[in-house]
Amino acid sequence: MTNETAPSPPASAAQLDRTARHFAMRFSSTPRGARLARRLAAERLDAWGVSYGSDAHDAVVLIVAELAANAVQHGRVPGRDFHLRLLAAGATARAEVTDTRTERVPVPSLPVGADAEGGRGLLLVECLASRWGWTPRSAAPGKTVWAEFVLPAELGG
Repeated sequence: MTNETAPSPPASAAQLDRTARHFAMRFSSTPRGARLARRLAAERLDAWGVSYGSDAHDAVVLIVAELAANAVQHGRVPGRDFHLRLLAAGATARAEVTDTRTERVPVPSLPVGADAEGGRGLLLVECLASRWGWTPRSAAPGKTVWAEFVLPAELGG
C-alpha cells in the first residue's frame, strides 16, 4: 500500500486489454450524488463479474463511496458536479473521482481521536487500495483522486 501524490497517468484505451471495462458519469455534489455513485459502481462491478458480497466487490465499492463522499464534503464547489470513472482492466480495478476544488487536496491519513465523527475515509482507502493518490485536473480547476485495487486472479482475467 502506498500513497502517491505524484501524478499517475490515467489508463488510455491503448493500455487497456480487450477485457477492460469502463464506466464514467457525472454526479451532483450532494450526499444523494455520492450515494448514487456508490450504487451504480456496485451494480457495474457485479455486471463485470465482481459479484455482490465478494471481498473484492465490497472493497472497491467502499473505496468509491469514500472518494465520492470526500468529493462532496471537501471538494464541492456550488453548482459544480463531481465525476466518477471506474475501470477494470486485467487484474486491477481503478476508481477515479474528479472534483473542481483546487486548494483542498487529500493528505495521507492523519491521527484521528477515538471519539471523532469523521476523518477516517482516506485511512480506509489507504488500507484497502494497493495504491492511491491524486493528480491536478488538466483541463480545468480541480483534482482527481484515484485508487487501485488488485482483483483476485479468478476475476482479473
